[in-house]
Amino acid sequence: MRVILFDIDGTLIQAHGAGHRSLVRAMAEVFGTEGDHNGYDWRGKTDPWIVRDLMRGAGVPEPILEARLGECFDRYVRYLEETLSNGHRVDVLPGVTDVLKALAGDEEILVGLLTGNVERGAVAKLRPTGLLPFFRVGAYGSDNADRRRLPAVARDRAVALTRRAFVYSDLIIIGDTPLDVDCARACGARAVAVATGQHTVDELTACRPDVVFADLSDTEIVAKALREP
Repeated sequence: MRVILFDIDGTLIQAHGAGHRSLVRAMAEVFGTEGDHNGYDWRGKTDPWIVRDLMRGAGVPEPILEARLGECFDRYVRYLEETLSNGHRVDVLPGVTDVLKALAGDEEILVGLLTGNVERGAVAKLRPTGLLPFFRVGAYGSDNADRRRLPAVARDRAVALTRRAFVYSDLIIIGDTPLDVDCARACGARAVAVATGQHTVDELTACRPDVVFADLSDTEIVAKALREP
């Protein structure tokens, strides 16, 4: 059995800045500063990592940062949900729905999420798309700020759900950034990159994933690649 784990932003969906703006607003209200959010590279990082980086860079004292991090994410999720409930556009990226449908019909595949989003943020972003029912397990930025530690979380949850043993080579991690590829490489999972985010095919190829797609629109080819040992 294989466990196929998808990133969210730039891989499954494009939320057109809803998460970014909601998190910046939350940081400003909770910590009194937005940090250098426009000059910061958000791509592939977990939400807690981003907040800690930006707030430390802005000089927020460590005790205050850690004490109020939960409050920051409570506000972030509330603002994100408000934004999305008011009709803010969330686009499912090319081929995603068809690929998920194809994988869902395979009893030897368990589909899940591996994302830097905190869990409640991930649910908020995916709820309007109708994709949530496809994902039976998940590992989130709220589980660990270090993306490299999330495959272990996903594997343990897959074991608990199926009562089957999984090794890291049973995992396939799909994402749109070099950090997604690094996450897979660090644990021995198979790395699949897709250039539907802010990195080109050439940039992702340079990270040496096992497979690179421009997008997921060719359902047959993508599903076949994901089923291969």
